[in-house]
Amino acid sequence: MNAAINLHELGQSLWLDNITRGLLDDGMLERYRRELAVTGLTSNPTIYQKAIGGGGFYDQAIAAMAAAGQRGEELFFALAVEDLRRAADLFRPDFDATKGVDGWVSLEVSPLLVNDAAATIRVAAQLHRQADRPNLFIKIPGTHAGLVAIEESIFAGVPVNVTLLFSCEHYMAAAEAYVRGIERRLEAGLDPRVGSVASLFVSRWDVAVAGKTPGELRNKLGIAVARRTYRAYRELLASPRWRELAEAGALPQRLLWASTGVKDETASDVLYLEALAAPNTVNTIPEKTLLAFADHGVVSGSMPADGGDAEQVLAAYEAAGFDLAALAQQLQKEGADAFATSWRDLMAQVDSKSAPAA
Repeated sequence: MNAAINLHELGQSLWLDNITRGLLDDGMLERYRRELAVTGLTSNPTIYQKAIGGGGFYDQAIAAMAAAGQRGEELFFALAVEDLRRAADLFRPDFDATKGVDGWVSLEVSPLLVNDAAATIRVAAQLHRQADRPNLFIKIPGTHAGLVAIEESIFAGVPVNVTLLFSCEHYMAAAEAYVRGIERRLEAGLDPRVGSVASLFVSRWDVAVAGKTPGELRNKLGIAVARRTYRAYRELLASPRWRELAEAGALPQRLLWASTGVKDETASDVLYLEALAAPNTVNTIPEKTLLAFADHGVVSGSMPADGGDAEQVLAAYEAAGFDLAALAQQLQKEGADAFATSWRDLMAQVDSKSAPAA
């Protein structure tokens, strides 16, 4: 038995942090599901920028859609929805077997809407209708405007993957938006079972402070932030407020570890997977990291429910001169900016491939 299956048996869902038409066409995604216990996937603009620009898998489909009059964002979303419908159907048995807890795929709204709550709400609902799959999340960033859109989308019955969370405070704000949306549904006599995950980005913390910390603190910041957040997650699920919603049939908004590929070449390539093992959570994993973990990862137990040494480690970083609250805001802005850049590049690729041959 490989370590990926061990994580699954611990109660953590493994989702692939990638999608390409090649993965669907050649059966590799099905193989990951069958052999490595992968039960979902996530996508984002950077993933699609690389997928469409890195080969010819999409060229024929883009040409056909362009010939039918589709352009730009409309063409891209039609293309992505085709992929994600196929992936959602592949993971539908996992969705059904877990009664909607697992088996999800994710599609992100345009990153250019990051500060426009009203447009995000409208587009999220539109994309969810277009995809027409019960196990498809719409990704919405956990920014100020995004939090408004998350609550309204949950209230409207749109499942949401909250992205670009970098701190415990970011997570708690996203969880509050989700809970309010569910509470409003119950008050309105609506079904409270609307799926959601809250995605905390981990490795980018360590990238941000690389080369600026004492040696004993190297590659410990992201894990400490995750441990603090896991404690808050466990506390929320144990609270009377949540227990009341759960008794009414609401699904927990699961905590998801994102950005778990190791960027430091001198560190273990499975550092974050081993450190972030925890039941009732999700880990989205790049293919390279997934295969490495299946090969030589070790599951030695679960993260401490009380956060372990998180507060001491975070205090050490503060003592070393890091303003962690300010850094969290900086990382969220940089993440949003990076996705917007990828989006513009992606649209340029789609336009280029849509142009008729000379």
